[in-house]
Amino acid sequence: MGAVWSDERRFQRWLDVEIAAMEAWADAGVVPAEAVAAVRSLARVDVERILEIERRTHHDVLAFTESVAEQVGEPSRWFHYGLTSSDVVDTALALQLRDAGRLIVDGVAAAELAMLVRAEEFRHTPMIGRTHGVHAEPTTFGLVLLGYATELRRQQLRLREAFAGVEVGKLSGAVGTYANSEPRIEEFALGRLGLEREPVATQVIPRDRHANLLAALAGAGSSLDRFATEVRHLQRTEVREALEPFAPGQKGSSAMPHKQNPIVCERISGLARVLRANAQVGFENVALWHQRDISHSSAERVVLPDSTIALDYMLDRLRWLVEGLSVDPERMLRNLEASHGLVFSGRALLAMVEAGASRERAYEITQRNALRAWDEEVPFRGLLEADAEAATLLDTAALDRVFDLDSFLRHVDEIFERTLDVLEVERV
Repeated sequence: MGAVWSDERRFQRWLDVEIAAMEAWADAGVVPAEAVAAVRSLARVDVERILEIERRTHHDVLAFTESVAEQVGEPSRWFHYGLTSSDVVDTALALQLRDAGRLIVDGVAAAELAMLVRAEEFRHTPMIGRTHGVHAEPTTFGLVLLGYATELRRQQLRLREAFAGVEVGKLSGAVGTYANSEPRIEEFALGRLGLEREPVATQVIPRDRHANLLAALAGAGSSLDRFATEVRHLQRTEVREALEPFAPGQKGSSAMPHKQNPIVCERISGLARVLRANAQVGFENVALWHQRDISHSSAERVVLPDSTIALDYMLDRLRWLVEGLSVDPERMLRNLEASHGLVFSGRALLAMVEAGASRERAYEITQRNALRAWDEEVPFRGLLEADAEAATLLDTAALDRVFDLDSFLRHVDEIFERTLDVLEVERV
């Protein structure tokens, strides 16, 4: 990904655009074919020379064209013919973003596959589900991971669409009117480059496209942040159900040798904040003056490379995290049981309703015993059995059904199968 945003690649993409435009003019009978051949054979990207010239000209595109002229000689008079700087810069940026997009989408797909493999591994591994950070009802760790996998698929689809939205070029001149060119030149050149045409351009491609991409990158980063936050909680000492990989010889603290910290998860969460901040820059870049100013340019040269590089890195770390995640099913079960059976309170309420109690009365009976179980650290089932009102509604068989862990998880396979079917259809 770093190579996509290197000076070498940037100037090479500029050269690709310039040659495509020359080929279009040659096809139209304006530029001699020999001039195109000369540029193709002689022009090379010389980063040091371009930057040297730019220190004098204070204009990167003119420095680039001057560098090419030095190499090509007389035929270079047809180089950059009929173009304005943004024709080259914006169209080349679309090529760079296309390259970046392929890497990002591949990274999301790899992370999703890793998540699906581990989800299948823990499909039937029970754990406590938590809402507000508090024990709720049982789920399985596999189902938790499956949910993250489907979220990654949604982000992949959004990213595909967002990257497709910036794979557009323009060669329509200083204010988009083709004053020194023709629409057929643009059509020919963009066809060679494999880009769509911006229907109505100013001097630049409208930046709502790039804002949408930065928002999609931030959205994907936020999904990674959500999973990283999940693991950070699960790695807490009091929980310790899943831990990020800890390599032999790794050290967690200069002062506390016992420490195993979720540092990669925290790194992912931190970088997600950068992506969200960069998305704001994208929105600010939409409102340019009239047919164009360059207030977007300096900011864009930071946020587009930084956001794609950051997300590419985050996806790599997420895949590493998921593949190496250390999971403790026994600890998950112990934590599930640590609340003395309170996680079955919802089923107890429903059983009492089924037995003839009003919902309000059933709730009151269930809640008073549940709160007592937690305060006194005694089994919730035992309190129900000893409660005179509860006993008139729930016999032993009914309580067996209420406190049946498997009944909570009886639809897990169905959820898995329907989800995997959808993911396979979308993949195809």
